[in-house]
Amino acid sequence: MTTQQHPITPPSQELVRKWIEDWAGGQMKGPVITDQLDLEIASCAAQWGADQELAACCEWLETALVGAKPLTTELRAARRPKPSILAEDALALINHNPVNQPFLSKKGIDTIRHALERLQQLEEQQ
Repeated sequence: MTTQQHPITPPSQELVRKWIEDWAGGQMKGPVITDQLDLEIASCAAQWGADQELAACCEWLETALVGAKPLTTELRAARRPKPSILAEDALALINHNPVNQPFLSKKGIDTIRHALERLQQLEEQQ
């Protein structure tokens, strides 16, 4: 994926397993085992769907509201931040975390995780 993307939270393994079971209509014998490929496809589908929805919302807004182009530009930037912004946020969390508070919040950990995942995606694209 070459567009600027906001990291979409991947679906849980349990949710992907349920989707597979629902798709099979109860025809599968034994437990459904999800592998990394299943999770990766589900994550890509979630990202694609979110990108399509954002594009449709921006298109609708520009059609419905005269002069909405700057607003949709801001919306895209907010929902699909550039990787460098994620990296800057992650570094700020690490650099400004007090020594006497060695733990990060869940939000802080998620920010760092998303920045690292985006970096990994960029490396895989090269």
